[in-house]
Amino acid sequence: MTRSYRQDPLHGLTLQILLTRLVERYGWEDMADKININCFSNDPSIASSLKFLRKTPWARQKVETLYLHTQWPDADD
Repeated sequence: MTRSYRQDPLHGLTLQILLTRLVERYGWEDMADKININCFSNDPSIASSLKFLRKTPWARQKVETLYLHTQWPDADD
């Protein structure tokens, strides 16, 4: 069964938004430590990483999981 929009914490967030926020939070080096894929450690860029993640479901899942488990500051702060 698919998740409804209200229950999906990633609803409305594109992969580009997720990746950009994670890179701003951790940087490429920490991203490569957290998720061991070449596009984060070997000449990383948003464009090349998006290309890889869009065609590699297991890697995309790891990025989404990291995003969901990251502690984000409240928007009101």
